[in-house]
Amino acid sequence: MTMPSFTLSGVVLGAPKARDLADFYHRLLGWPFGDDADDWSTLIPPGGGTKLSFQTEADHVPPAWPAGPGDQQMMAHLDIRVDDLETAGAHAVACGARLAKYQPQEDVRVYLDPAGHPFCLFLPGA
Repeated sequence: MTMPSFTLSGVVLGAPKARDLADFYHRLLGWPFGDDADDWSTLIPPGGGTKLSFQTEADHVPPAWPAGPGDQQMMAHLDIRVDDLETAGAHAVACGARLAKYQPQEDVRVYLDPAGHPFCLFLPGA
């Protein structure tokens, strides 16, 4: 049997309101919109690559960071390489992110998006 071809075309994050979370990541990353509706929005990275999409989930429960016993576990997170950690962090906060209280590494900063998803900003080589 031959191996079929697979291409990861996107990552999807759930949120109480897809469009609101898409707006946050649009401001954060500067990526243009592809699909753009209240319940489903997609951002397209300039130059191609994996798209970032958002879907409305009426029962969305934000993960706890870090998760403890009985907490909603983080299922995935985004790693975003930046060229200046302090400037990128200030931009993230200005866009609506919150700096997480728990920071496990010196050269990485964990933030929470408006729907509570953790994402990491890190420098090249980190």
